[in-house]
Amino acid sequence: MRLGLVSYNLARGWDLATVIGNCEETGFEGVELRTTHAHGVEVDLSAAERQEVRQRFDDSAVDLAGLGSAFEFDAIDPTEVRRNIEGTKAYAALAADVGAAGVKVRPNRVHDDEGVEREKTFEQIGLSLRECGESARDLGVEVRLEVHGAITCEPPNIRRILDYADCDNVFACWNSNMQDLIDGSVDANFALLAKDIRLVHQTELWSEYPYRRFYELLRESGYGGFCLAEIPESSDPLRLMRYYRALWLELCRA
Repeated sequence: MRLGLVSYNLARGWDLATVIGNCEETGFEGVELRTTHAHGVEVDLSAAERQEVRQRFDDSAVDLAGLGSAFEFDAIDPTEVRRNIEGTKAYAALAADVGAAGVKVRPNRVHDDEGVEREKTFEQIGLSLRECGESARDLGVEVRLEVHGAITCEPPNIRRILDYADCDNVFACWNSNMQDLIDGSVDANFALLAKDIRLVHQTELWSEYPYRRFYELLRESGYGGFCLAEIPESSDPLRLMRYYRALWLELCRA
């Protein structure tokens, strides 16, 4: 497994050179670049600018683990759903151009209060993901569904969404939520998604989340991807990143 960074929120104000430089200096091997942040890797980049981003990573010790979007597919309005599908496709094209292996999307909510059955929302999200995944496959880019949102973050619901997607290019981005736990254990919910995990987001390693056991489960599943720190901004980011890496290595120790 490899340690990396989600640019939300620690690196939200860093330009791309700073993102790469700080990761290199502290031993973080990869980064997921979140849209709307100061590093500016967005769909409006020209072909030359996209190539420049790709070259910056190629010339560094840091991998572009993915691009992090906020596209979601639960809306009642079909026009809004279509906007998010087409946005995801455009983002996947950006990922292919800059050398990112995948794009992160998310579920966000259900619409119980508006009379929409949850199962219908799960199906709608899944079918939208299928279209995005099939389109991104031709570009060599994975679509990764973050375990996110009210109700939708519960792993059994993510499992249902992925089953509706039924696409070999749609995967899960584990998000290390407390909703993962049943009586303090992550085992059962991890098992629901283990075969589909292609990316991990993790928060503060000092929290009560059972990270040591979680890393054991990842190893046992054969996971060899990135574990990305999604942590708040700091006035001393390099010091924080060094301590974070030291604790991560200790918790990952077999």
